[in-house]
Amino acid sequence: MKHISLEDFVHEDEQMDSLYRLVNIAARRANQLNKPESRPLVKTKERKSTIVALEEVLDGKVWYSTGDQEADEYDIG
Repeated sequence: MKHISLEDFVHEDEQMDSLYRLVNIAARRANQLNKPESRPLVKTKERKSTIVALEEVLDGKVWYSTGDQEADEYDIG
């Protein structure tokens, strides 16, 4: 995977606000990808679930939204 920066992670004109949030989103998605019934949302040659999860976030397929609740809501799709 090429070198990417936090500024590369943009979805609908909203930039990723922190590296911690990016790691949290990618880790949650990587855990989902490790389940047998889960499939990647992007075409990739990578086999590592962490790299696939980062590619999905970079492509805008996985993002987050914050609401009125204390917990953040993660959007897949």
